[in-house]
Amino acid sequence: MTRVAIAGGGISGLAVALFLGRRGHEVTVFEQDDHRPGDDLDQDFFAWHRPGVPQAVQPHGLLAPVRQVLRSETPDVYEALLRRGAGERDELAWFPERPPVRPGDGDLVTVQARRIVLEAALHEAVECEPGVELRRGDPVAGLVVERRGDIPRVTGVRSASGAYGADLVLDASGRRSKVNGWLAEGGCRDAVVENQRIGIAYFCRWYRLRADAPRKPGRLMNGSASSFAVGGVFPSDNGTFAVSLTVSTADPTRAALKDPDVFERVARTFPPVAAWLALEHEALSDVLAMGGLDNRWTSLVDDTGPVVAGLVGVGDSVMHTNPTFGQGVALGLRAGQWIAHHAKDAARDPVSFTEEYHRWTVRELRPWFDTQAASDLASAAQLGSPASRTTEPPTGAAREQAARAACALEDPVVMRARAQVRHLVLTEEQAYGTEEVRAHVARWLERHPDFVPGFDGPEREEWESAAGFDGASGLRVAESV
Repeated sequence: MTRVAIAGGGISGLAVALFLGRRGHEVTVFEQDDHRPGDDLDQDFFAWHRPGVPQAVQPHGLLAPVRQVLRSETPDVYEALLRRGAGERDELAWFPERPPVRPGDGDLVTVQARRIVLEAALHEAVECEPGVELRRGDPVAGLVVERRGDIPRVTGVRSASGAYGADLVLDASGRRSKVNGWLAEGGCRDAVVENQRIGIAYFCRWYRLRADAPRKPGRLMNGSASSFAVGGVFPSDNGTFAVSLTVSTADPTRAALKDPDVFERVARTFPPVAAWLALEHEALSDVLAMGGLDNRWTSLVDDTGPVVAGLVGVGDSVMHTNPTFGQGVALGLRAGQWIAHHAKDAARDPVSFTEEYHRWTVRELRPWFDTQAASDLASAAQLGSPASRTTEPPTGAAREQAARAACALEDPVVMRARAQVRHLVLTEEQAYGTEEVRAHVARWLERHPDFVPGFDGPEREEWESAAGFDGASGLRVAESV
């Protein structure tokens, strides 16, 4: 049995606590917030004040690894998720006739639910788990560090309630982790942090379909793009759905989007959003904004080896990214599963455990970090200031990438590859690089020799008109009068 202390009771912290507890380990979770969610999902979702978790009220699509890990480690939690109203969307159900099934197709499923639904299911399970103690309102304030040999070893944590000894400490405190401060207090070297600032802002508003309304507006994709913005719809649990707009933080219309009337007018310029908002619905929230985002990678191993033993990060404490790809929860659960499977080694040889976990994160998590970082550099050029955009049609690799997306809507082979990338099964190079997929895309291009990538979202003039802006002055019409 390994004694484990976990700093942070978010999704990653609670999930790994369950995974560990069910393997016979003794687990204590130290969580800053004293709220216990679950009795009223809407109240928890819209009224729970969580300034440290801005993503909590933004839309989520839980990718395939979430479903896979929960069904493997805690099937009762997954059943509770469905019982609380989450839905499943099979990626290949896009086609009117189901394509012939291939191995792995059954895993290409998105779980449609607000984040609070998963959190409530995890809290419920943790409270029933005899080997797990959740200390709400008692956050970790520092580490207990022993200095024997070349590598300091963490042997516990400190909180307002006292010191707690542990064979393994997990930092699951998220993107605002204080790990470097804790390490400095213990006389340890700093963690290695790579940071990329993201100039993207997200705005969303939540709605609920009326009980007798259609559940969706027909067969259409839920995302749409212009040359400077993205609009989308996130179907979710219990008849709810979110409309989301993504723009550059430098966009002069950005502040106006906080007005619900402006938000809806602008959102309706994207065809999928207009179709969803044409259904019978009621608004559930104001416009909820999120910005100030980073892609950040944190490693507790530097060029000379582990900066400390007995401490590893999990979830956003290791890697957090701009949420465009929605990979945070999925990769956090994957990391938690690895830790639970290897925790018995942490007490026996903490240095080797730290080194092996580091190698695993670099191999299994880092590629997705690098993919998001590269995508964000490209998005910055697309969504940035008008001066940074080009009106020239994309050629070469950009045209091929757009062709893959268009081809996927008609071709199950390419759609499967697209889903494998989306669900973190294969990288783009692996999924699209096979002879079969390349041949299918090439044949599609032969049938569409005049294909030119384009946008189905609004032109700039239409967007600014919907936002009530005078494009010449850069002011809202009401302000210029």
